[in-house]
Amino acid sequence: MKINLSSAKKIKTIKGFGGSAAWWSPQIKDENTAKDVANLLYGSDGLKMNIYRYNVGGGYENDNLRMSNPWRKVESFMEKDGSYNWNNDRYGVAMMKAALDTGNIDTLVFFVNSPHFTHTVSGQTSGGFTEHFSNLDKNKYADFAKYLIDIAEHFIDNGYPVKYISPINEPQWKWGGDHVWQEGCHYEPQEVKDCFHAFAEELEKRKSSLLLYGPESGNISDLTKEYYNLLSSDELIMKYLDVFAYHSYGSDNDVDNKIQFGKWAEENVKTPRFDMSEWCELPCKNDTKSIDSALIMARIIGEDLIYSKADSWTAWVCANQWDNAERDGKCYSDGLLVARDDFSDYYKAMRYYAVAHYSKYIPVGSVSLDIGFSTSRGLSLFAFKTNEDKTVLVASNNSNAKRVIEPDICFDGAKVILTTQDFQLKEEHFSGKKISVAPKSLVTVII
Repeated sequence: MKINLSSAKKIKTIKGFGGSAAWWSPQIKDENTAKDVANLLYGSDGLKMNIYRYNVGGGYENDNLRMSNPWRKVESFMEKDGSYNWNNDRYGVAMMKAALDTGNIDTLVFFVNSPHFTHTVSGQTSGGFTEHFSNLDKNKYADFAKYLIDIAEHFIDNGYPVKYISPINEPQWKWGGDHVWQEGCHYEPQEVKDCFHAFAEELEKRKSSLLLYGPESGNISDLTKEYYNLLSSDELIMKYLDVFAYHSYGSDNDVDNKIQFGKWAEENVKTPRFDMSEWCELPCKNDTKSIDSALIMARIIGEDLIYSKADSWTAWVCANQWDNAERDGKCYSDGLLVARDDFSDYYKAMRYYAVAHYSKYIPVGSVSLDIGFSTSRGLSLFAFKTNEDKTVLVASNNSNAKRVIEPDICFDGAKVILTTQDFQLKEEHFSGKKISVAPKSLVTVII
């Protein structure tokens, strides 16, 4: 298959790769484990990611908690009486510090799934008692803004380079009702705008260095454009909304939808950054140890950066719980790492290598390229130009046959990184005009 590199059009400057710290980071109690996990994810010998989404928990009361999974109980820095206890979530903070100590993080986002439980109508962070009902008390918008900004500014004062606050997460989902499993809060579109305006007012009042990030819409197909149109109609919000961020759920097998969304974003989104801030395979149909799980994630990363024209790509959770479901003896967790509840044992999922094929070889400042290619016969191919003038190709071959790539540029001594079911990140050097991509494999080529 011939591809056009010599005249490929530049798309966007890549701002990097990352993951969120919910809900695994507070579970790591051992300092050495925290350092090891930090290096696996953010260290230069690991994934070398640069974006860290720290989850600011909404807190809870034991006698008013409907979530049964201990990983979903998230401590807040604010107590019920409005005072702050900075010793809360100490292990989550220690994990954030260990990740920052790698020296590779340049984007630290403080995000919430729910306002503090004292700001909610139900008194709980798991949503309202009915579905599709905003659980944020309409009289508490300003209190919510002060609370989150207080926390972020406390960490800034203590040397943590918090750049963004994200007050809303996936506002269109039902969050609440009879079945709840995590923190969450539903917002109608106008409520999204009202909430962001309250935050912009508080930032303006404080002359804060913090910027807004969001609203982290759950997919590209329903209300994302409406959210942007409402937010962008407010001059004060746009003064502080530095990143319009969305989640890439719901379009895994609809490239045309991503292409159309990317065209809309290119024409309309005027914020300095446009981030894809969360994705995982939903539902997780592939075992964590199967190459198939890595192949789909690698394809989605490339599609979001090239077709949807995102500036960055962030995985949902860096680590998730070992799936103990008695299905077929396999694990269907969605993290890059998979751990026992107490992190006494953990391992790299194959998805880890999907991210690695991008994050280790495409540094911040690289540019995504339009090579006029979409998935063909199971092969997905994406191209980037680094700030060192190297061309990087990432191929995901989900077919059972070898595929051949023939770039239209001359190259000698290209570096090839290969991942299959049997080995990961195997490095080779290659000379020639054609590049073979083995069946069921990931390949990164550096020319």
